[in-house]
Amino acid sequence: MNIDKFYINGKFITPHGEEKIDIVNPATEEIIGFVISGSEDDVNNAVDSANAAFSLASNLTIQQRKKILEEIIEGMQERRSDFGQVISDEMGAPMSLALKAQFGSGTIHFKNTLSVIEQFSFNEVHDNITINKLPIGPVGMITPWNWPLNQMCTKVASAIAAGTSFVLKPSEITPGAAQILAEIIDTTSLPKGIFNLIHGYGHTVGKLMSSHSGLEMISFTGSTRAGIDIQKNAADNVKRVSLELGGKSPNIILDDVDLEQAVNMGMKQCFFNTGQSCSAPTRMLVPQNLMEQATEIAVAAASEMITGDPKEEDTFLGPISNEKQFKKVQELIQIGIDEGAELSCGGVGRPDGMKKGFYVKPTVFSNVVNSMQIAKEEIFGPVICLIGYSNIEEAIDIANDTPYGLSSMISCGDLNKGQQIAKRIRSGQVILNRISRGDYPAPFGGFKMSGNGREHGLFGIDEYLEVQAVIT
Repeated sequence: MNIDKFYINGKFITPHGEEKIDIVNPATEEIIGFVISGSEDDVNNAVDSANAAFSLASNLTIQQRKKILEEIIEGMQERRSDFGQVISDEMGAPMSLALKAQFGSGTIHFKNTLSVIEQFSFNEVHDNITINKLPIGPVGMITPWNWPLNQMCTKVASAIAAGTSFVLKPSEITPGAAQILAEIIDTTSLPKGIFNLIHGYGHTVGKLMSSHSGLEMISFTGSTRAGIDIQKNAADNVKRVSLELGGKSPNIILDDVDLEQAVNMGMKQCFFNTGQSCSAPTRMLVPQNLMEQATEIAVAAASEMITGDPKEEDTFLGPISNEKQFKKVQELIQIGIDEGAELSCGGVGRPDGMKKGFYVKPTVFSNVVNSMQIAKEEIFGPVICLIGYSNIEEAIDIANDTPYGLSSMISCGDLNKGQQIAKRIRSGQVILNRISRGDYPAPFGGFKMSGNGREHGLFGIDEYLEVQAVIT
């Protein structure tokens, strides 16, 4: 796919920027297209469009907003195969994952927002005080490559529901899904100028957006390093910054559970999307006396995960989405070996028989110490660390001994005990005795260096609103 048009003020236009960014298929390492990187003029034009359309967005009735969301959902369903193909080609997601989880999560966000919008209280009266929740103003959205449709859909759906205009910049690595979404939105009743799409590098176009005085808010999903830069760039304009950043999520397995079931569930959740999820439970905490048994189960689970061509139906692990990340994963695996962690399976290099593609061996480290780099740094690949603990207090301490706090898992026999432990975990989300799913409008966001905003459902709408008090 060659992307040489931006969507600004309701039209697909030729951008001012001329630099072409190669789009690479990570399974073959072949160039499959290009995307144009925008210029300062492109950013200014998109922001101007969003400002001009802000009153249109804020004056849409709830029924009009619902209709627009319904139209987008219908359009996405019609383009399901197109979304699946471009996501698989650009980021290497197995086709089954691209069509189900990757595409499905995108539509789910629109459906969930549609289901809660009428429940949302935009106005509340308390005696002589009226509380109005008003659209914040034009918003800049910057989204990542690992869940290209999911992350943009949750932002776009919430912004439409809140009644604000916006400028979207997807990752230059996976721009295709955004282009298809723009084509769909172009056919809906959303007034021109509310939705604007531009492309380009984060360090150029993203920087221009985050520092732009014409945007009242930046909603960013990506690395903690980039989030820090965005917050600094936005400071001069005192704009709101909503950040969903990295993670190093713990998975506490208690000694009163079916160990095989719990470890298998944790492995599947960790290696889902080839380990490229910020919420992946990459630190599996197990009772020290069960370490050997847990390791055997984890290795067996990893061996059953088929790594291969994304087009093959049985493939569970596709390639890492880009060369830079592939090299980082390989480096961190080697660091883990050098640190003295026990390499139970996997390791550096491509899986046997693979000479090209950014493929990584599913890797299990056991008897990891939480002070090791592989236990501290987000690896973002199919790599898990098994860490032993002697008692539940130590497990909680280890779980919280991280600068991150996005998500966590707990496997327990006593659900009430699990609920009590959850309250002591410093993370924005805790998954109890199940696989994490995105088909419910639970708030999603992090503590500490995992970010400071919330997305999904009612909380997602609230993120794009300002609070006004009218006193009579």
